[in-house]
Amino acid sequence: MQIDIITLFPEIFSSIFSASIIKRATQKNLVSIDIVNLRNFGLGKHKQVDDKPYGGGVGMILRVDVLEQAITFVKKRGEAKHQYVILLDPTGKQFTQNIARRLSRVNHLIFVCGHYEGVDKRVQKFVDERISIGPYILTGGEMAAAVLTETVVRLLPGVIPKPEATKEESFGKKFKLEYPQYTRPSMYKGLSVPKILLSGNHPKIQEWRRRKSSL
Repeated sequence: MQIDIITLFPEIFSSIFSASIIKRATQKNLVSIDIVNLRNFGLGKHKQVDDKPYGGGVGMILRVDVLEQAITFVKKRGEAKHQYVILLDPTGKQFTQNIARRLSRVNHLIFVCGHYEGVDKRVQKFVDERISIGPYILTGGEMAAAVLTETVVRLLPGVIPKPEATKEESFGKKFKLEYPQYTRPSMYKGLSVPKILLSGNHPKIQEWRRRKSSL
């Protein structure tokens, strides 16, 4: 999979993507992640990427022409087959595990990070989907792009050593939360592990786990 992230603040991603699962996935060549600086497509001597909103208002709006140029550049240099452009937008569809599974089947994902007071609405004509990670406001789309990247990458074949680890977890196909988990010691300060988990009776354990998984 190829992932490109269009952003005004590329430095945000350097530490996030240099550790843990994403680092291992890139080392195995299971995913390639490129951070594209939107400022490179800015206009004029000062590389302008934003402007004042028509009709007045507080803040600055990212320009549609600058964003469209960046998106076109990334699409031309990437996988021609099965490209998908996502605008990280607080008014978009709320992100779920099922959306992550769908996106994990795309060859080339392009994330567009908004910033300032937002983006020119006409940008929507140049993207395939708008996604939000929750009903709250972030300074920009960078953290949302990082969330989508990790959620999608961990679903790619070969990223998680044990494939079954992604099959029985929270927010699966039926939107259930995962059952409670315990490890040693079996008793700690009066807090004990449920006896059924110590019984060795795997059919009963599976039944208990199904009952304890919540919608």
